[in-house]
Amino acid sequence: MAATIKNKIKNIRELKNYTQEYMAERLGVTQAGYSKIEKGKTSLSYEKLVEIGRILDVRVEDIISFDYDKYFNNYNKITGNNNGSILINTDNTAILKELYEDKIQLLEKLLNRTENELERYKDRFGEI
Repeated sequence: MAATIKNKIKNIRELKNYTQEYMAERLGVTQAGYSKIEKGKTSLSYEKLVEIGRILDVRVEDIISFDYDKYFNNYNKITGNNNGSILINTDNTAILKELYEDKIQLLEKLLNRTENELERYKDRFGEI
């Protein structure tokens, strides 16, 4: 069964970790009004779809062609091995590891910057 536009919008929004409140605020509507869009209780004009795409940072064509199952089948393939345990597809493991290492490096830089800033405040204003 093909997903409807409303479901595709919801899936993309959730993948981007955006709330309905966030979307509503950007669209200039209430959260309840936005919820009606995702539930299909209000008609969705092409212009509104373009605006939603802009907020989600995707093209309208990407919303229309979005396939949730294909997205997760390509990026999160899970297979069982001989002993019944579950492994994430090794093709993606290296990519995930690299992303996490990059995130760790960025967090370490942020922590160092924060510690340096804290030391400057202590030097300037003394211990509290």
